[in-house]
Amino acid sequence: MSNDKDNFDFSDLGSSLPAAAAALSAEDRAGLVNALKDKLQTLAGQHSDILENLTPKVRKRVDFLREIQGEHDQLEAKFFEERAALEAKYQKLYEPLYTKRYEIVNGVVEVDGVTNETALNQEEDKASEEKGVPDFWLNAMKTNEVLAEEITERDEGALKYLKDIKWCRIDDPKGFKLEFFFDPNPYFKNSVLTKTYHMIDDDEPILEKAIGTDIEWHPGKSLTQKLLKKKPRKGSKNAKPITKTENCDSFFNFFNPPQVPEDEDDIDEDSAEELQSQMEQDYDIGSTLRDKIIPHAVSWFTGEAVQGDEFGDTEEEEDDDDDDENEDEDEEDEEDEEDDDEDEEKDKGRKKTSVAPKKSGRARAGEGPQGERPPECKQQ
Repeated sequence: MSNDKDNFDFSDLGSSLPAAAAALSAEDRAGLVNALKDKLQTLAGQHSDILENLTPKVRKRVDFLREIQGEHDQLEAKFFEERAALEAKYQKLYEPLYTKRYEIVNGVVEVDGVTNETALNQEEDKASEEKGVPDFWLNAMKTNEVLAEEITERDEGALKYLKDIKWCRIDDPKGFKLEFFFDPNPYFKNSVLTKTYHMIDDDEPILEKAIGTDIEWHPGKSLTQKLLKKKPRKGSKNAKPITKTENCDSFFNFFNPPQVPEDEDDIDEDSAEELQSQMEQDYDIGSTLRDKIIPHAVSWFTGEAVQGDEFGDTEEEEDDDDDDENEDEDEEDEEDEEDDDEDEEKDKGRKKTSVAPKKSGRARAGEGPQGERPPECKQQ
């Protein structure tokens, strides 16, 4: 028995791929098409076998269910379309609020009620007056656990000049871009540092690559490298110390993301796993800035945002404690059972006596919440 619905024309598969696949090379797209063909052919064979084994009545019911599924898929496509439009609408509504935040943080405007007592005091304190909110973005980022691990003491001097962070969605290819705006500073010439993420799929994001900014460091001011000086060996003709530069940990390494080699043969399995881990960590930093720091910067600055994160961590820790206590109880119960077995062996050679079995505590091993909290995932 055959049905037109069961037939699939693979010739149009390449043109029906998502628009995000346009970011791939022609060779990669061809490989993706072939992989999808193989998968669909396998599924088509399984699908055909299942339908062939159904009775005519059940087959009709399944066909009707497939029509319902088709209607659902059409509604779902409309949902994704409307969701994207809704997100774009609210991004525009956020912008005036972000502008006000920028102006207050950087001392462009003053908040009502912030006045000096007298004009005389104002003149005396003019030189030392702090405008805006000093170190706003630095402290907001340091309060977040993910970003705090990336910021070194050497970085803090440069991050004090950070005056704003913005993000925007990009459509061709799919992804998003982060922008870091700096005041003139003694560390580098750039006024804006950017980081762009290209994604394969926007709904279930798969990172294709990340693109950073070449930082124009002032001489001797690079924070991603340190200068090492070694004394010359005794008896060496060169009496001058030997200088050597070495890469070092820095938040500004974020703008030099890990790159996937063009030729897969150039990387072994261990290196590939390490590269994947680095890319995941890099994306974690970028998404944390986008989803947490930028929209809720003042809550991270004051530390209020940390309490929400710690509340989730506390529940997980309590679950772990419960598990540890239950494991200890299980071990104690097993020891009690072993002791009982030894006593029974000893009693075999003596007169049998009636012994009431001890109650086992294993029933308590499953008590308490056992499920993990799902990781927070917010799509902008």
